Amino acid sequence: MSHFSLNHLDRLEAEAIFVIREANAQFQNLGLLFSGGKDSVVLAHLARKAFFPCLPPFPLIHIDTGHNFPETLEFRDQFVERFAWNLMVGSVEDSIARGTAIDSGDSRNALQAVTLLEEIENQNLDACFGGGRRDEEKARAKERFFSHRDSFGQWHPREQRPELWSLFNGKKANDEHFRVFPLSNFTEMDIWMYIQKEKMELPKLYFSHKREVVLRSGSWLPNSPFLSLKKGEKLESRQVRFRTIGDMTCTGAVDSLASNVEEVIDELGKSHLTERGTRVDDKVSDSAMEDRKREGYF
Repeated sequence: MSHFSLNHLDRLEAEAIFVIREANAQFQNLGLLFSGGKDSVVLAHLARKAFFPCLPPFPLIHIDTGHNFPETLEFRDQFVERFAWNLMVGSVEDSIARGTAIDSGDSRNALQAVTLLEEIENQNLDACFGGGRRDEEKARAKERFFSHRDSFGQWHPREQRPELWSLFNGKKANDEHFRVFPLSNFTEMDIWMYIQKEKMELPKLYFSHKREVVLRSGSWLPNSPFLSLKKGEKLESRQVRFRTIGDMTCTGAVDSLASNVEEVIDELGKSHLTERGTRVDDKVSDSAMEDRKREGYF
């Protein structure tokens, strides 16, 4: 890693820690959205640095769809136990049982918004940290560090506040809240280089492993109890890894032999596929992500 790269990562780290501390100063009741994916792991790591030697003064929040990868849940539980961090879990299954969310039988990814908004209301949270980055998708690129949400939990790009000179405006009405994105200026490569620098652990899904998959909508979807093969589809055993982790029903894998962080970084440097290019839920329409964000999505 070059000296320039280290300085670059140091600047990103300092910026993220500044945003975390500023949010903690402005808001009374916060939570950190934790999926067990690489971005939320990096975010949690930075939050621990921001308040070291004390634990961060807010809980981790996981929205469980019921369609998670078992490896992700295993990593989540080990992470929480290792750092003795308080974890709150919101269940999409419970939202479906209450009738506040309707299970269409397809991906439950969009239903997370309902459960998240219910958790925010139940816990009276006025802000949630999220691991979103502007380079992920064009709707993410419109985000501010402090992302204002209205009384219905909706995001409106034209109502976001300016953030000149790193000044953040967290003023809100009692029934509104904010999502705070300290990783906004990180890229996918930055995330992996930071993981390498800090020697962080991640779920095994991010590294090459043999898995049964099926080709659907240009993505290798993993075999799971939630997958029903369509006419003409067949399972194949391939050496794959995941670049982004969501539900098993919508997260595609890529062919890969990258078995460690260094090999992943090398692979990324040669790849022409976008990070979310294998997410089936992002292919519904050109505005799929923005539509979900307007409904309260992360």
